[in-house]
Amino acid sequence: MSETLRGGVIGAGVFGGYHARQYARLPGVVLSGVLDLHPDRAAAVAMPLGGRGFTDLAEFLDAVDVVTVASPATLHAEHALAALAAGKPVYIEKPIATSIADGERVRELAAAKGLIVACGHQERVQFRAMGLLDIPEQPLRLEALRHGPPSDRSRDVSAILDLMIHDIDLALALSAADPVTAEGEGILSSDGVWDTARSEVSFADGFTAIFDVSRQAPARRRTMRIVYPSGEIDIDFVARTFRNTTPFALNTGYAETPAGQDPLGASVEGFLAAVRGEAPRPIVDADEAIRALDLAIAVEQALADHR
Repeated sequence: MSETLRGGVIGAGVFGGYHARQYARLPGVVLSGVLDLHPDRAAAVAMPLGGRGFTDLAEFLDAVDVVTVASPATLHAEHALAALAAGKPVYIEKPIATSIADGERVRELAAAKGLIVACGHQERVQFRAMGLLDIPEQPLRLEALRHGPPSDRSRDVSAILDLMIHDIDLALALSAADPVTAEGEGILSSDGVWDTARSEVSFADGFTAIFDVSRQAPARRRTMRIVYPSGEIDIDFVARTFRNTTPFALNTGYAETPAGQDPLGASVEGFLAAVRGEAPRPIVDADEAIRALDLAIAVEQALADHR
């Protein structure tokens, strides 16, 4: 690879634009290209940032060193596998895939080629900035709420794979135990996907996680309550504040740190550092992304069984 990495983004939607801007601004990388089926959309994202718009995958892959997959979730595995087959490390927006089999194919091909795979569970960056991942106690209970108004974004997957998977990843990062049961109920939208859901997941050590998501809410709300033996932590992800009654010192000013101000940027920087060999791994790797996907699919199955 060249000293300055050439970044490429697959998908010229909202998240594709976010990722393109990261490659254009971060040191040691430039935005080389954006791939999209619609040439006008690809050019509109790429050209103001000094890159090119592409519609041909092979041509795009020849022009880049690292790839972000920000296409619709149902295409994540297909695009990641193509990039890996071409020898390119990949950063995949969550979810890593929409089936465990596809996620494992991505992991196996990356391992065979010795390439980095990162996944965009960016809330992990904020947890790390707060200091939550350093608490020495195991949690007893977690209650996560993630609501938003209707949107045309991510209609190819359920609210579980779109929204809940963020909080699933955080619960898995906090707990040393494995999930053992998942129960839930939800509401299907007119196009046949789960838009509203509530699930209770039990872990082997007695830890319980409650996940509540909606893509039909009147306003955006994102909160989390974590109960420990020594106290509780209440987080408001929208206000970017939290209340802590545990004895553990957390960073109340996390929102003003570089990672707190730009979680996506910190996540992409972590990916690039791993690609360059400056870090042992990205912030969220393929194993962790597949584990979150596995539990998300179990929740979806619980919702289907409850109908």
